[in-house]
Amino acid sequence: MFIKTRFAPSPTGDLHFGNIRTAFYSWLYAKQNNGSFILRIEDTDISRSSDVFSKNIIKTLKWLNLDWNEGPYFQSKRINDYQKVINFMLKNDLAYKCYCNSEVLNTIKKNQILKGEKPKYDKRCRSIKKSFQSFNKYVVRFKNPISGKVSFNDLVRGKIVFNNSELDDLIIQRENGIPTYNFCVVIDDIYSNITHVIRGEDHINNTPRQINILSALNAKIPYYSHLSMILNTKRKVLSKRNNKINILEYKKLGYLPEAILNYVVRLGWSHGNQEIFSIKEMINLFNFKSITKSSSVFDEKKLLWLNKYYINNLKINTKNILKNFFKKKNINLKKGPSLDLIIKHFSPHCYTLNELFNSIFCFYKKLNINYNKKWINNGVTKNTVFILKNFYKELNKLLNWNMNNILKIIKKLSVILNISLKKIIFPIRIALIGSSYSISINKIIFFMGKKKSLKKIKRFLKYLKKFFIK
Repeated sequence: MFIKTRFAPSPTGDLHFGNIRTAFYSWLYAKQNNGSFILRIEDTDISRSSDVFSKNIIKTLKWLNLDWNEGPYFQSKRINDYQKVINFMLKNDLAYKCYCNSEVLNTIKKNQILKGEKPKYDKRCRSIKKSFQSFNKYVVRFKNPISGKVSFNDLVRGKIVFNNSELDDLIIQRENGIPTYNFCVVIDDIYSNITHVIRGEDHINNTPRQINILSALNAKIPYYSHLSMILNTKRKVLSKRNNKINILEYKKLGYLPEAILNYVVRLGWSHGNQEIFSIKEMINLFNFKSITKSSSVFDEKKLLWLNKYYINNLKINTKNILKNFFKKKNINLKKGPSLDLIIKHFSPHCYTLNELFNSIFCFYKKLNINYNKKWINNGVTKNTVFILKNFYKELNKLLNWNMNNILKIIKKLSVILNISLKKIIFPIRIALIGSSYSISINKIIFFMGKKKSLKKIKRFLKYLKKFFIK
């Protein structure tokens, strides 16, 4: 069997981690079996679909390097094909026209609820003869089998069985002539020869309806795998409505695609206690038997931990992305220390590339710090001016410029002035980088360079005059 999987999102919102997991699992299974991975955009819901979201889907998959073999196919461009099938089904008594308006349908529903019955269409138009003519608006419904059962062997959940008596006569074409989602999905899967459908468990109830349509058209039934939901920290299901962060926002925040995929693959699948996987390992090890039936909880801290790991282990990727950051800010990397050396010393302390960039760009650009007044109120005193002046003198005298000698100056000053290292380091950090937190101060001074460090300390001393010198 030639394996064919698909990712078929609706362009009605930004992709969330649940969508990406579905796409990734489908991609992995196709790659593992030397099969084909198809991208299909299900945009028949005209009122909610948007080109903006379609472009977002494509950009997101490209950023994550989830390449597709076919597509993207857009359902909106295949309306005529769907309608041909619907006409065939009407002609062969596989579907029928339903003229019931919303008022009639509401009445049917209310009466069923009052009787304690499960609300569904009562099939009253099912017996209308094909020769019947009317100018009233209608929808087209699929003639679902009245008796018997429909079952399928879910690759994650095992055998699932539905009674046909519980299923509705599904609407396959709306009043405006546009086919519905559940119908288009079936026709597209037939057209593309999809062998494996991997999707969220919220689609389980759609599966028996779709299988019945496939059977009515004498089409081959694909294998189905329904993945458990991903919950946010409030234990609510991730969706386009309650998960407002676009996946591409993680790119802007400085996450690596390798970290995103490594995190996503573990949201429901495992291989022993292994946490870190290369793409090659994921392709080789992925299997349906190791997918859990339980819901997974999205953990931002775990994602950050993985991102930090990849920043420090994919140096080439980190360096190339950082170069783009500098380019966008029009900062010349030649006017500063070796980027490789900077990454080596700073990346172990950073969880995102944004954090890393914000920690190092001061070494490459003349930075006029806007000092925060809360620093003056919390830790800066008249004694600070005295400390900085002494440090300035000692640093200015330093001839052998290296990290150890810089640290010796700070420690020596601490002993001479009988002041803690913390009280000496705090104002130096503020003067040089405008923050009270960063890596070791001797490293900051070393990479900043003697000339620039002295200038910044001098500038900060000038700023402090208006607070402590009348």
